[in-house]
Amino acid sequence: MSSNEVDGPHPNADSAQATMATPVGPITVTGNGRSIVRVTWVESAEVDFSAAPPASAVSDPLLTEAMRQLHAYFNGSLTTFDLPLGLGQISAVARTVLTTLDETVESGTTVTYGELARRSGTGIPARAIGSIMGMNPLPLVIACHRVVASDGLGGYSGGRRGEGLATKRWLLEFEDALPRPLF
Repeated sequence: MSSNEVDGPHPNADSAQATMATPVGPITVTGNGRSIVRVTWVESAEVDFSAAPPASAVSDPLLTEAMRQLHAYFNGSLTTFDLPLGLGQISAVARTVLTTLDETVESGTTVTYGELARRSGTGIPARAIGSIMGMNPLPLVIACHRVVASDGLGGYSGGRRGEGLATKRWLLEFEDALPRPLF
């Protein structure tokens, strides 16, 4: 991976979290002190932003850096994350596919499910790539939104509940991988 991959313990062991508002909904980032192990969307009702510490007040330096990089991504000044990542207990095939995605698909570009399957060298079908994208524990950081169907956007499980495809479209337009609508 472009970042230093660390396979730490289960995401809940010795974990710390920080939550931030983004243009695609609030996200929580979880770290285990050695790596970032999870990025999840949370419903606004679950988050009291007035009680959430600013990124600079987070006691875990790695989480502080992750929040700084995510903020830079959403303000358009960062296109590649440089964080130690922990993918946890996923299969070797899923790890290979996610690593291939992270290393070969840059911001502003997309890849089809079939092409990612080919690039990964795993021999799995395109349909299986979609399942792996759905289990990605680090969306945004490992940009599974950049994986599209050969005939359209495909699916996306990130974003606010029920807004997955709108979130995927927004992220791809934001990265200039899709043209923005005229109106």
